[in-house]
Amino acid sequence: MTIKNDNSCSWVNDLIPRTNIKTIQSNEDCEWLIIGAGFTGLSAARKLGQLYPNLKIILVDAQLAGEGASSRNSGYLVDTTLNDGFTSNKELENYKKKADIYDLGIKIVKKFINEHQVDCDWNECGKFFASSRIEDERILLNFSDTLSQLGFEHNVLKSEDLSKRLGTNFYNIALHTKGGILLHPGKLVRSMIDVLPKNVSLFENSCLINWNKKKDFISCDFKNGKINTKKIIFATNGFLKSLGIKSNYNFPLTLTASMTRSLSDDEFRFIGEPKEWGVLPVRPMGATIRMTKDRRILIRNTAEVHNPFKMSKLDLEKRSIKQKIGIKKRFPQLPDDIIQSTWSGIVSRTRNSSQIFEKIDKNVFAAGCYNGSGIGVGTLFGEQIALKASNENTQEIETIEARNKPTWLPPQPFLNFGIKTRLFYERLRAKSEI
Repeated sequence: MTIKNDNSCSWVNDLIPRTNIKTIQSNEDCEWLIIGAGFTGLSAARKLGQLYPNLKIILVDAQLAGEGASSRNSGYLVDTTLNDGFTSNKELENYKKKADIYDLGIKIVKKFINEHQVDCDWNECGKFFASSRIEDERILLNFSDTLSQLGFEHNVLKSEDLSKRLGTNFYNIALHTKGGILLHPGKLVRSMIDVLPKNVSLFENSCLINWNKKKDFISCDFKNGKINTKKIIFATNGFLKSLGIKSNYNFPLTLTASMTRSLSDDEFRFIGEPKEWGVLPVRPMGATIRMTKDRRILIRNTAEVHNPFKMSKLDLEKRSIKQKIGIKKRFPQLPDDIIQSTWSGIVSRTRNSSQIFEKIDKNVFAAGCYNGSGIGVGTLFGEQIALKASNENTQEIETIEARNKPTWLPPQPFLNFGIKTRLFYERLRAKSEI
């Protein structure tokens, strides 16, 4: 089944449309094939192009490169997370392993933008974990204790300070961490496309139909051609399961988000002219909110089991209504028609919020399942899976492989039933936070 491009994502629509899009129209042979041209695939292709400047490398995506989940997220380059199950003292060591990976992800993205002079609205302003429920102070104080033990600079804020910082009196309690980055994900991933090495051939709108191993080669079938390769890297993240990659260890969730137009001068003055900020929810199914550099408000407050290949316009409109409610809760003075666009995107999850990074078979490698932290971790894993597939070892690989491995998932229909039940439960708990 193909994945359709659409023009519903504000981050993508900010960019100048690319030209000279190539699709697979014939049979090809190559030394390296990467499936998936998001942060992970682009990073892997860039590293392989540097390592093997005289070899043929092919990068393929089912839609336009970089315009899947890489451009459709909220633009957080995270240093810490709250809702991944690793925040108790019992799991402090596991949390530190994940935080070490996040740190490496921030460093590799920062190195990339410095080397290539990338303008992606980089802002080292940190982020807030916030709630309207004062009783959630207990959760944040426990989290604060974890962060203190690991040496993360942070502070807890109450309603008055939050109102001044955010321009809304919706939130009553928050914890601010200083190490995270806010950025424009579309600009960042587009820059990675622009600097691909010359020996990397990019094919887009070319969906992989089937793949199999034949002795020392991997054969991949597409609608209008076939690619035979010596080594393959799967970097499809939310679509790993649909390609049969670690299918008992990962599953996709469909998220939807909306973004407003830029606030007018009067609207912006009315809320106190806050600087750019980002809020993540204390409760897992609460709303993610951003005030962008150009005074737009982004909201993401839905996550569900849904067909990952397509969401209809009608379905998007239904979710947009929920997002308008979320914005009006926080900024009741804004007009009802302020939302400019609504879009869906796929995130890949594992049962224990770990990531996939491994050799699947001889000459077959995969990286993915970033559980909502794909900008930094995806970029890191792309570079490092290319090195691992080249039989190299690095300190970064050692840090990655020290993490807990993804745990086994039950088969269908039990899996979907379990996921839907958990999402329903978390949705009830976070009802006030949408």
